Amino acid sequence: MNIGNNLFEARKKSGYSQEEVAEQLGVSRQTISKWELNETIPDIYQSKKMAKLYDLTLDELIKFDVDLKEIEKVIEKTSEEQESKIDWTKGWGKKYPILIRYQKEVNTEEYAIKLRELLNSLKNKNNYNDLEALLVLEDILGKNWKDNKDN
Repeated sequence: MNIGNNLFEARKKSGYSQEEVAEQLGVSRQTISKWELNETIPDIYQSKKMAKLYDLTLDELIKFDVDLKEIEKVIEKTSEEQESKIDWTKGWGKKYPILIRYQKEVNTEEYAIKLRELLNSLKNKNNYNDLEALLVLEDILGKNWKDNKDN
């Protein structure tokens, strides 16, 4: 991830000079230069002001693009104890609010019964444990969604 380059590209695309951005943010031109060269990084307050100035969201400005290998390393290093403490619904719900909202809208027990049947079938036919059956079912659902999305 190169935040400085993202800041530079956003500024150029918006047609501003470093001086103009510095004036809008109340900092020096050198500060803008240091941010764009990755010598320092702006605080969240300045980042929000820049995003607004460039007519971008904060996410778009920062372009959070963690390398896939970094994600894989984090997954490998995450213990079961740590994983059990993560509220995945809350985390993903920030990006996909439906994960929070559906719980008030959907009769989840109706679907849970059908999913338990699928999980039990996977376990019995393939001699999988609970976790293995869950992971296989999640993978099948993900691939099915992707295949349908691409068509």
